[in-house]
Amino acid sequence: MIPDASAAPQNGPDHDRPTTETPLVGIIMGSRSDLKIMSAAAEVCRQFGVPYEITLVSPHRTPHRMVEYAESARKRGLRVLIAGGGGAAHLPGMVAAFTTLPVIGVPINSTLSIQGLDSILSMIQMPAGTPVATVGLDNAANAAVLAIQMLAIGNARLADALEKYRTALKDRVMRTIEELRKGGFQDDV
Repeated sequence: MIPDASAAPQNGPDHDRPTTETPLVGIIMGSRSDLKIMSAAAEVCRQFGVPYEITLVSPHRTPHRMVEYAESARKRGLRVLIAGGGGAAHLPGMVAAFTTLPVIGVPINSTLSIQGLDSILSMIQMPAGTPVATVGLDNAANAAVLAIQMLAIGNARLADALEKYRTALKDRVMRTIEELRKGGFQDDV
């Protein structure tokens, strides 16, 4: 299944339920309030047919659970972790310290932060040897696309699906260009 490049991720009644296959992507967040943002990663995984799991792993409230999750991820079959965090955003970096799997950080613009800058900096300023790949603020969907790109290195089906997805994105832009060429620019204000 290939995502519709024009459709925004939708939250349905089962938006936070994992697929039934052995998950390849682990989607984690520090609190339930992050679910609104992080569910977009689950939706992209679902659209590409990539099995995932999604759960809460708080580095401050459940630190032992966080360590166990990170240390067991590879043995459980996970190949990439997507970790969302707001404020000081410790979760992605701490998880990266306990696993050799790629960790993709999603900085979340929480109400306690300085417009998400603190979250972004905590992810991109990781010490040498413990990287966190970081996407844009609140962009869990892009984190999932990046995870799928990593998985596609050894998976022809996913590589083909990504090619089709990119073609759909290009085609959408080209249609818009053609519409502007034919009808001119109309301001919607």
